[in-house]
Amino acid sequence: MFYVSEVKDTAPAVYKTALQEMVYQTLQKLEVPIARVDTDDAVTMEDCILINERLEVKTVKTLFLCNRQQTRFYLFVTMAGKPFVTRDFSNVMGISRLSFAPVELLDKMLGVPVGGTTIFGVMLDKANEIQVIIDQDVLAEEWYGCSDGTTTGYMKVRTAWIVNDFLTYAGHKPEIIQYN
Repeated sequence: MFYVSEVKDTAPAVYKTALQEMVYQTLQKLEVPIARVDTDDAVTMEDCILINERLEVKTVKTLFLCNRQQTRFYLFVTMAGKPFVTRDFSNVMGISRLSFAPVELLDKMLGVPVGGTTIFGVMLDKANEIQVIIDQDVLAEEWYGCSDGTTTGYMKVRTAWIVNDFLTYAGHKPEIIQYN
């Protein structure tokens, strides 16, 4: 059975990555209350359902995309249950030939493994190479459920804080779109 810890309101005792440490230090510095859980490696939608139930939240789906030339990068946040079709997203954005960014760029630019993509990765994007795109449906949720930059740590914070405060702090102005 998939392990999901009890809900905690403190950072992990040991950090698995530099980004994860940065996430919790930032939350503490900005005095942002959190609820979080530790889990087994979450790789399926069934795993996310168990995380959602424990945190009483709907987690988001965060996708790292790029153009064909790998010169423009996009971090797209939508609801986990929504299907994603690159062609549809490309049409909404008015950009041709978008695809998922290569795994090595995911680690290099966002500091996360496959499955650990999170909005918090933009803190590593000091050159502002990544454009943050948020599906309008995410804004309808009071809580923002996401990875802490690992595949074994998930949290919830207020959506308004992510959109209005965190992204400003990280130097990334989001573009809000209606997707599907």
